[in-house]
Amino acid sequence: MPTVTSDVTVVSRQPPDRHPARWLILAVICLAQLTVVLDNTVLNVAVPSLTEELGATTADVQWMLNAYSLVQSGLLLTAGNAADRYGRKKMLAIGLALFGLASLGATLAQTPAQLIAARAGMGIGGALLMTTTLAVIVQVFDEAERPKAIGIWSAISSLGFAAGPLIGGSLLNHFWWGSLFLINLPVALIGLLAVVALVPESKSHGGERPDLLGALLSMVGMVGVIFAIISGPGHGWLSGRVLISAAVGVVGLILFVLWELRVPHPMLDMHFFRNSRFVGAVSGGILVAFGMGGSMFLLTQHLQLVLGYGPLDAGLRMAPLAGTVILVNFSGLSTRLAPRLGTSGMILSGMTLLAGGLAAIATLGGDSYGGMLTGLIVMGVGIGLAMPTMANAIMSAIPPAKAGVGAGVNGTLMEFGQGLGVAVLGAVLNSRFVALLPLVAAGAGSLPGALAAARTDAERTAVHDAFAAGIGTSQLVGAAAVFLGGLLAAVLLRRAAGPGDGGGAGAAAQPAAATAE
Repeated sequence: MPTVTSDVTVVSRQPPDRHPARWLILAVICLAQLTVVLDNTVLNVAVPSLTEELGATTADVQWMLNAYSLVQSGLLLTAGNAADRYGRKKMLAIGLALFGLASLGATLAQTPAQLIAARAGMGIGGALLMTTTLAVIVQVFDEAERPKAIGIWSAISSLGFAAGPLIGGSLLNHFWWGSLFLINLPVALIGLLAVVALVPESKSHGGERPDLLGALLSMVGMVGVIFAIISGPGHGWLSGRVLISAAVGVVGLILFVLWELRVPHPMLDMHFFRNSRFVGAVSGGILVAFGMGGSMFLLTQHLQLVLGYGPLDAGLRMAPLAGTVILVNFSGLSTRLAPRLGTSGMILSGMTLLAGGLAAIATLGGDSYGGMLTGLIVMGVGIGLAMPTMANAIMSAIPPAKAGVGAGVNGTLMEFGQGLGVAVLGAVLNSRFVALLPLVAAGAGSLPGALAAARTDAERTAVHDAFAAGIGTSQLVGAAAVFLGGLLAAVLLRRAAGPGDGGGAGAAAQPAAATAE
């Protein structure tokens, strides 16, 4: 039935015709999304090359790694709002152009400062791409096909996150570090041409004024919080740098919420948080990202520092995780199970499997890759079930006219959850390591430092065992957090699916129009 709102014209929940090129459009935006997610992790393996060839200091390397994710996370909500207001096709094209130009700048960088600036530019383009790709899916796919399309999009995102170290290691085996960015150029060019030719324009015609102060406060808040999370492991959680950054971020987010509650046309309508469906999906999204980010951080160290694999070999041995996620979504397993289990059942099942995979790695994979492989496959099934279900739940709980903002919320959750996972599980790892070897570990501050300080084979074995025990404890803590998060999300979503809600946006989220031009 058509829905009428006070500021827009009549729209239909179901588009009259399915876009004939919708699957080709999905392929194009998934390629762009893959490149964006890859650049979150692909540079990690290039640290020795950057240090040697650019003369980068430790601080330079940290900024090279973090400038991209820091800028991207700070701009996600603003980018989504701009896409809704000015046109999703337009912002997608601009994002591809910016991403390609910044990648070219990174390839040609001659100094650490130039590479840091280029990475920040890539973050701007990446924020536009992460929000518009998901928003375009909402516009070109109807409710029947949307879960499958979002599942494929989520699978590609998981592939990019897991495959970054593998692709980076492969390129560095044959080329110089600039090749990590050079591969973005043809993707950006092909994507830009395809977007211009295929993607229909869509935007909100509500006549809203830009929420400039809201955009500024959201950027200050998110950048402050994410910077504190990034800096904590290296500088100490009670250091002035971390505490000041966290304080600025928290104050910025509080002011953002207060402003959004009183402004006539908010960038993010805080009344969405009265909707149990939205809150449940948000809670689950943070915890899935927490499990993914923390587990990837721990698995990389486990494979290299405990089991002794090199960067490329470690990347290859993590590939089954991404492969399983892709198989679950491309096989249609998640879309076949969804009608039977419902949204809450899918999320509870997926997050239980994700938690079970983490626990399996902690208990079976301490000394061999065989035990770890079982956990990786179980984790992959869990992520493949839970992640697209939560993305779809978030997008369906927000009016179509706010699809860009919904995608911004989803992307922000991923960035925040991944950073939180690394920070919390990393802190658990360090605490356990120091508790087992207080003198050696506390004095060295890391496994390589502790091994260097060990004087005998017995001491080195003890250091190795203590680090492995710390990783196991961290994985178990992550498993518990993910499982409890799954229970919370499932309860909230089941409550939202009660009489009168219908599993839709709920009373708090009144549908508004998103028209195609």
